Amino acid sequence: MNPLFKSIFVLMFTLSFSLKAQSVQSFIATEKSSDVSVIKEKSGKFSLFMDQSMDKGILRAVHNLQSDFLKVTGDSPNILNQMSNTQNPLIIIGTVGTNSMIDDLIRQKKINEKDLKGKKEKFIIQNIKDVNGIQEAIVIAGSDKRGTIYGIYEFSRQIGVSPWYYWADVPVQKKENLYFKKGIYTDNEPAVEYRGIFLNDEEPSLGGWARATFAGFNAQFYEKVFELILRLKGNYLWPAMWGKAFYDDDSQNGTLADEMGIVMGTSHHEPMALAQTDWHRYIKKNNLPNIWDYTKNKKVLQEFWKSGMVRSKNWEKLVTVGMRGDGDEAMGEKTNISLLENIVKDQRKIIKEVSGKKEEKTPQIWALYKEVQDYYDEGMRVPDDVILLFCDDNWGNVRKLPDLSKPLHKGGYGMYYHFDYVGGPRNSKWINISPIQRVWEQMNLTYEHGVDKVWVVNVGDLKPMEFPISFIMEMAWNPKQFNSDNLVKYTENWAAEQFGLKYSKEIARMINLYAKYNRRVTPETLSSKTYSLENYNEFETVRNDYQKLALDANRLYNEIPKEYKDAYFQLVLYPIDACSNLYEMYFNIAKNQQSALKKDIKANDFADKAKQNFEYDAFLQNKYNNEIAGGKWKHMMDQTRIGYDNWQQPEKNTMPKLTYISKEESVKNKVFKEKNGFISIEAEHFSRQNNSDNIHWQIIPDFGKTLSGLTTFPQNISPKETESISVEYDVELTSTGEFEVQLLLAPTLNFNSNKGLRYEISFDNEKPQRINFNGNYRGELGEWQSEHIIKSVTKHRISTPGKHTLHFRILDAGIVLEKILIGTGGLKPSYLGAPESEF
Repeated sequence: MNPLFKSIFVLMFTLSFSLKAQSVQSFIATEKSSDVSVIKEKSGKFSLFMDQSMDKGILRAVHNLQSDFLKVTGDSPNILNQMSNTQNPLIIIGTVGTNSMIDDLIRQKKINEKDLKGKKEKFIIQNIKDVNGIQEAIVIAGSDKRGTIYGIYEFSRQIGVSPWYYWADVPVQKKENLYFKKGIYTDNEPAVEYRGIFLNDEEPSLGGWARATFAGFNAQFYEKVFELILRLKGNYLWPAMWGKAFYDDDSQNGTLADEMGIVMGTSHHEPMALAQTDWHRYIKKNNLPNIWDYTKNKKVLQEFWKSGMVRSKNWEKLVTVGMRGDGDEAMGEKTNISLLENIVKDQRKIIKEVSGKKEEKTPQIWALYKEVQDYYDEGMRVPDDVILLFCDDNWGNVRKLPDLSKPLHKGGYGMYYHFDYVGGPRNSKWINISPIQRVWEQMNLTYEHGVDKVWVVNVGDLKPMEFPISFIMEMAWNPKQFNSDNLVKYTENWAAEQFGLKYSKEIARMINLYAKYNRRVTPETLSSKTYSLENYNEFETVRNDYQKLALDANRLYNEIPKEYKDAYFQLVLYPIDACSNLYEMYFNIAKNQQSALKKDIKANDFADKAKQNFEYDAFLQNKYNNEIAGGKWKHMMDQTRIGYDNWQQPEKNTMPKLTYISKEESVKNKVFKEKNGFISIEAEHFSRQNNSDNIHWQIIPDFGKTLSGLTTFPQNISPKETESISVEYDVELTSTGEFEVQLLLAPTLNFNSNKGLRYEISFDNEKPQRINFNGNYRGELGEWQSEHIIKSVTKHRISTPGKHTLHFRILDAGIVLEKILIGTGGLKPSYLGAPESEF
């Protein structure tokens, strides 16, 4: 081959591959140049053209685009049904093969027919010239209904309207001028045919919100859900089903889904376009036995299933076949492969009868969920045209994939994946726990094994799973665009789309980190026993990690412009702050439990802090539910997360058990242990105190350089020689020899006519050493003032290891003790003194 031609071929191949491996390139500009077409300039008018016979679902999207232009530019384009010699900017919208303007443009060679004809869900967006007396126009053309809708919403997205404008209150940035970069743009065809979400485990949060906002799971509610799915280039939905029945709850639900272009399904255990709630309503209405058992109630079940197919006959759907027990349980120990095969065979007869078409002409799916997968592994036969839906383990770990060394199932494969789950070992319903790194790795593994017919993900309440939903929908369209090196860049781009480029890197970092932290252990599973207090400083480290992240999130909340704050609270601040607070609460509970075992009165401080964390959790929940976005999200954070004692959620958040220690209990059993060659004791943690009728010891909280100060009151009365006003500290030493004891005292000066302040110190029964620690002071300024401490040192000999008692007796009023350091060979110099030892 000629080297020049070879180079051109390689370049063309590379460019072709790059186009397929990327999302749609940017085609909107806000600055005018020679290579752009005008969409909107200042007060200029512009129009959208569509045929009068346009599909109702596409028409809805066009009206949304019209509304989006109004949000962005402050001006709403006119909608035209007749072509005219307008000189105003024009956007032509339509679908190939519908006798539309798009077909006319193909005949005029303005659009390449090969780009659209025979394609699935594909759109092209391009500029054209000199058509029907119009000098220039922009075209949004689809290969079919959904292709056109996706093109419309891609345009909305690029002018600055996030798919999450409603569901996360992402603001729209105003733009006075909009220009189209001349060229042809497409996202090609989707790699996965059915791409959707499952609204599941939706009580109390999503259910409470839907009832408060729309009076239930009706067409008004689902219109918002369908629009979001389409803006994310999805096409498939398993509707909410806890006590709900999609088609029966509102007779308009099915009609609306079909009109808007959503393929409806039902969950893995709800066959024949019927919810489990449909069954309970059906038997009650017809006074029939509640026997969900094909061997005992075959006729009733067949009539029930037929009713579902009749009701949904004219709507686009993916029919779930098969059967599980009532309430998503296994059917029973006696269930066998031949029974399941016969159930599906009979269901397919019903499908054929109602549709009037061959069974294979109605798309069907069979979920290999839990025990059904075992039946499949044991040889259960599945009709060739039925999609086999594999499942993860409910926790994002794929259980089974096709064996690529064997003939593949002709009907293809799907994957049912989870961001949310109800069941053992513990529910996961409250917050996002799915880092996209893990989602990408497992779903890439899935795709590489030929699973490309269905991707459906359990998203729970939908909120607050916004980011991973965006990612998996984007990945389902084109898995090849992602690799291990560009996931962070995707996160940054997503953050930029919601909050602008200025904050995108920092927000992406925080989103990435909080999902990573939550995947270490889910918030519902987290407890005071999860991380170790004793080993590797583990619990404090993870607590500190989340605290730092929360500080960063709150700092940016204060900095970010006001219009972003509602969206930022939902997408960034709340999940970080609430989870950080949860870590802090369980850390304080762990410290409370640890301290209480030692009869340490510090247990009380940790208990009080844990209660404050519990109250802060309620504060954040109330802010989410009732304050942000003008109180729009009532009940959305009602999901319980504190107080689990088994796999199922508690009815309400419940403060875990705390232990308080009385002062009397605290005095007992407080023995500080030597470790690493020293013992460090905060002054207030004495084992015993000795007072008199006139003089008593008193702690001054937050006094001095570390925890507190310990002194005697009244401050104008010194003990008599016969009085022993003292405190005692029990210690356990493993070393013997001559040791240094450092008392860290407040820099109280010799205010008593330069006599100085005196104390006595001793171990056990040894003769006390009498120390005057400031008697030689004569007004000089130096170390005491600089370091705000007086270090008084004595030496003592310990002959035997084991328990010993250090006695500290004051002889003059005004002495304030802050800390005691006993060096047994490993005490290192430090400004604050070594941290307190264990006891």
